[in-house]
Amino acid sequence: MSSAAQGGPGAGGRLIALEGGEGAGKSTQAARLAGWLRAQGHHVHCTREPGGTPGAEAIRALFVSGAPDRWTAETDALLVSAARADHVARGIRPALAAGALVLTDRFVHSTLAYQGGGKGLDRAALEAIHRFATGDLWPDLVLWIDVPPEVGLARAAARRGTPDRFEGHDLGFHARVRAAFAAMAGADPRIRRIDGMAAEEAVAAACRAEVDALLSRA
Repeated sequence: MSSAAQGGPGAGGRLIALEGGEGAGKSTQAARLAGWLRAQGHHVHCTREPGGTPGAEAIRALFVSGAPDRWTAETDALLVSAARADHVARGIRPALAAGALVLTDRFVHSTLAYQGGGKGLDRAALEAIHRFATGDLWPDLVLWIDVPPEVGLARAAARRGTPDRFEGHDLGFHARVRAAFAAMAGADPRIRRIDGMAAEEAVAAACRAEVDALLSRA
């Protein structure tokens, strides 16, 4: 289910998602990957979820702030999917249509891992919401940067200070999120596990290798 196979808007565009738990280093690696691709002459659109458009960023402010139990699991899923609907319609699809390589810090697999694996919502229901919200748009490649949750949470705490809603969930929740990512990676070859415990440059090199392999198949 790639951006091209599922009604994607053109041969040039590719959708690449960076995924992982809290403190995995997705934002850092997205920036490094974008710089590397631009240096090679690629048109790159770098974005994030929830967010990426003004409307989606407004929803993000509701989604990530407050106590861990501020919203029910179902509300979480609907909020993030509403943000994604705007993000896809007004940000991602236009960029793909222009032939860009779209790098997004989180996409649908975060919803399946966090609201599905972490909070126990039905995967089929989450996928149905995703299809409705995005016109069935899925990434061509997912780079899952994997770190143990206790390591990622410590990194996030050192970086941010005050935890956001999801960093405030207990360790069991984050372990379930990691297990959900692992299960999805085992079932879908488009999801590539990257060892987030390696040195930052080694992680960057692994991400570049996976993207290079994707582009060589284009």
